[in-house]
Amino acid sequence: MTNLRVNPEQTLEAQGITGLGRVYYNLLEPAIIQEALTREEGTLGKGGAFLVTTGKFTGRSPKDKHVVRSASTEGTIWWDNNAPMEPGAYDVLKADMLEHMKGRDYFVQDLFGGADPVYRLDVRVVTELAWHSLFIRHMLRRPDASELASFVPEYTVINCPSFKADPDKHGCRSDVVIAMNMDAKEILIAGTEYAGENKKSVFTLLNYMLPEKGVMPMHCSANHADGNPTDAAVFFGLSGTGKTTLSADPNRVLIGDDEHGWSDRGTFNFEGGCYAKTINLSREAEPEIYDTTTKFGTVIENMVFDPDTLELDFDDDSITANMRCAYPLEYISNASESALGGHPKNVVMLTCDAFGVLPPIARLTPAQAMYHFLSGFTSKVAGTERGVTEPEPTFSTCFGAPFMPRRPEVYGKLLQAKIAQHGSDCWLVNTGWTGGAYGTGSRMPIKATRALLTAALNGSLSAGEFRKDPNFGFDVPVACEGVDDGLLDPRSTWADKAAYDAQAQKLVDMFSDNFAQYVEHIDEDVRACAIG
Repeated sequence: MTNLRVNPEQTLEAQGITGLGRVYYNLLEPAIIQEALTREEGTLGKGGAFLVTTGKFTGRSPKDKHVVRSASTEGTIWWDNNAPMEPGAYDVLKADMLEHMKGRDYFVQDLFGGADPVYRLDVRVVTELAWHSLFIRHMLRRPDASELASFVPEYTVINCPSFKADPDKHGCRSDVVIAMNMDAKEILIAGTEYAGENKKSVFTLLNYMLPEKGVMPMHCSANHADGNPTDAAVFFGLSGTGKTTLSADPNRVLIGDDEHGWSDRGTFNFEGGCYAKTINLSREAEPEIYDTTTKFGTVIENMVFDPDTLELDFDDDSITANMRCAYPLEYISNASESALGGHPKNVVMLTCDAFGVLPPIARLTPAQAMYHFLSGFTSKVAGTERGVTEPEPTFSTCFGAPFMPRRPEVYGKLLQAKIAQHGSDCWLVNTGWTGGAYGTGSRMPIKATRALLTAALNGSLSAGEFRKDPNFGFDVPVACEGVDDGLLDPRSTWADKAAYDAQAQKLVDMFSDNFAQYVEHIDEDVRACAIG
């Protein structure tokens, strides 16, 4: 099937993908939803939201991601973190997958990865499920009709959940596979209906390509001061640490919620939408995100709902704690139209400390910022990955190890250089536990976190008094307007001070053991920040 919304010289047939059923190119949201309803892929919810479940897999499958080994990737991929796939195995996987696809209908979206036209990636996403087409249309940047007429994909992503890979035949780990072939400029996804694999595969690709252009790719959200795009801030963090929530500040302009680049031109969003967790979401705490759940075309993923009233249950995690909504950026009233900002004046690293040891905020020197960036300490939050049922302390370098195809030091040195060049202030913010570890303490109050961040971003926090943390060596404010002073001293929030000291030492030792792998690759100023 062809239409005016696709370059006639760039059909799937022209790419060698033949024998399919109907092919739907670049459908708009109403048409996609109609096709998805016809195929009984989900339910039309309140306000025109689209309610879906993703079956067996309700989170990413990072251990099933592979990179094809070749002459061009041999010396550039961080193989300790990225499972290799041999070229011959990939060729068999692709041939078998294309054979499986014959006679079936597919949906094509031609999209941009990146808001900055100088650095964006033109990517084609081919999906078996109509609602995946809706999802990725939200997640990436949407060309207009005139751009589609001349669109030439640089990379093609093919997602076919009904195809099951064979580990013996295809050189993978299970019947789920995400195979990235940098030479062929293709990504194959099979065996999982979890839509997040689509966007994360493109993010991983940009993480590989952009450093060669001097651009720092970041697993972070970003915003800027209202009326002043040059006053930008970025928020690093793994899923569940608060990137989406904390960047959606009603007093600042949202650039994006998850993935950005920092170039010599400033900050730019990779995406065209947001992918927000909805567990315990409330209108009182996060009104703008809450309201997207009843807007037309928002994808509601793995949420329990009343079959009669279609009311969503934000507290029922019986399907998964990783329930989410995906919506276009313009559904947030204070979102930037351009998705561009200046060089970050503030770099914030978010961590979810399940030990209950770290303070709610700490000021970092540039060298300390590099130490914590390479360490990437946080806790995997329940449901984000397969098998995670409660917070698990972990070190995920660059606050996004699953998406880092190159060695961590590549990204660390890029970030260090940009912080030095632009004089950014750096902060470590703990959105995890206080008053005790997970199971004993309580989650850090969101109002306190917001107040501390506001003070950090407007400069008032730096003007106050700080104390040196005895365990980690960074500076911690002793007071902040609107925040209980006791909260700023985590030891004081524990009933058993000796237990806090033991837990703090345990975390210090974990930092020390983890960081040993980077010592030979970093400069002396960062080595001097080593904890323990």
